[in-house]
Amino acid sequence: MYYFLCHLALVDAGFTTSVVPPLLVTLRGQALYLPRAGCLAQLCASLALGSAECVLLAVMALDRAAAVCRPLRYAGLASQRLCRSLAGASWLGGLTNSAAQTALLAARPLCAPRRLDHFICELPALLKLACRAHGDSTERQMFAARVVILLLPSALILASYGAVARAVWGMRSAGGRRKALRTCGSHLTAVCLFYGSAIYTYLQPTHSYNQSRGKFVSLFYTVVTPALNPLIYTLRNKEVKGAARRLLRNVGAGHARP
Repeated sequence: MYYFLCHLALVDAGFTTSVVPPLLVTLRGQALYLPRAGCLAQLCASLALGSAECVLLAVMALDRAAAVCRPLRYAGLASQRLCRSLAGASWLGGLTNSAAQTALLAARPLCAPRRLDHFICELPALLKLACRAHGDSTERQMFAARVVILLLPSALILASYGAVARAVWGMRSAGGRRKALRTCGSHLTAVCLFYGSAIYTYLQPTHSYNQSRGKFVSLFYTVVTPALNPLIYTLRNKEVKGAARRLLRNVGAGHARP
């Protein structure tokens, strides 16, 4: 489990690094000028990291399903070689999807005015600027790629948690159920935060995309979720919980003193 958490932390760090600097410039009220090549580079980086996280969260769901449904065989199932292969597949899937989407968008001209009402170069917002002539087939191809990278991992996550639910339902021990819920609860929270905002952003038709709402929703999967993931995953650890309780008690006692 911790092996995949290391890769998730790396993805989140890269996501934040590629998104937060232009966001801070935008919050200062300044218009950020980016050449087309720079905008496409940022798009490629954020798409690669976001797509890799989509696949990685599905891999982590499989990992948790194996831990809950086959606890005695987990060490054999989650071998080091298999874990490395799955992590590599996550990165390769993200890079492949990003390269394909960026190449298809780069082949389309952008129509005036070339102003993007967004804090990052995000694919749906850029598609609103793309010229419509002869672009329908390209847009359908890009939409199909987004469906694959979002819905296939989502289906895998649902199947994994369906197996977990059946295993938990069959447990006779209340302690075993609580342990299984602790194992899966943090990951399920991260999945809901990330996939909810990403599916809303990327699986709606381009003509119905609203940039004002899109900016707000994009904050969740680009900034909020990566910032909350360390908190979500560490609070399942007993030592971290104990340290957090002691810190809150000390803070409360300090405020209570005259």
